[in-house]
Amino acid sequence: MAAPQVCSLITTGPQLIPAGEAYTVVRFPFGTESYDEHGMHDPAQPDGETATDGHPRAGLIWPSADGWADLYAMLFWPDGGYNEVRDRFVRDPLDLSTGHDSTCTQDHAPTPGGQYLAKTWGMFVKVGTPVSVMVRHNSGSGVNLDFAEFKLAIHV
Repeated sequence: MAAPQVCSLITTGPQLIPAGEAYTVVRFPFGTESYDEHGMHDPAQPDGETATDGHPRAGLIWPSADGWADLYAMLFWPDGGYNEVRDRFVRDPLDLSTGHDSTCTQDHAPTPGGQYLAKTWGMFVKVGTPVSVMVRHNSGSGVNLDFAEFKLAIHV
């Protein structure tokens, strides 16, 4: 069996997640990947568009192969004015190819202090259909997401 094709992303700066019911794609800066040997997080995206760090496209991983994949995320929320935070993995979160398809949605009630969350999920991925991790909260104002990681390992 071949080694999995892996993309491992990290962001360490605060990222403002707006208030409201809509989920937000967690963005990851280009060029700071922990690991991206297969070019799955490149500003020059497979559909011909070029993304910048502040654009929602900066949160997309474009699978380099069709196959079964393991997805991982780590999310650090500061103590805030919310009583719930949610996260999910999404195929095509920006409706660029096959249409929005969310899975592994979880909601979390706060514990004292910040919320330090990790999740994992398995699903099929396809070349041409990007994946992301998306978040939301129910505070009346924006809340920073202080830290995030997003990893994809495709078993080919």
